[in-house]
Amino acid sequence: MAKRVPPPEWAPYVRELGLALHRQRVAAGLSQEQLAAAAGITRATYAQLEKGLSRPDVAANPSLYTLVALSNVLHVEVTELIPRGAPDVSAWR
Repeated sequence: MAKRVPPPEWAPYVRELGLALHRQRVAAGLSQEQLAAAAGITRATYAQLEKGLSRPDVAANPSLYTLVALSNVLHVEVTELIPRGAPDVSAWR
């Protein structure tokens, strides 16, 4: 099976997600390590999400489970983390 390549609009979209995570984390008074541990992910994984990356030069695509876990720890709705104006991914192959 061929690997799907996200559209170019995906990278700025997930960077916005990372900014939302950062803002909510700071507002909650949590370090990256505290938030990550409470959500059941590593600090390195969380740090990459704040940057909008899953690994160097690859845009993040966090699972719904991870987003819900983070929103639970931050005491916000998951919709407060997800940016508006999602890119069209219908051509994502």
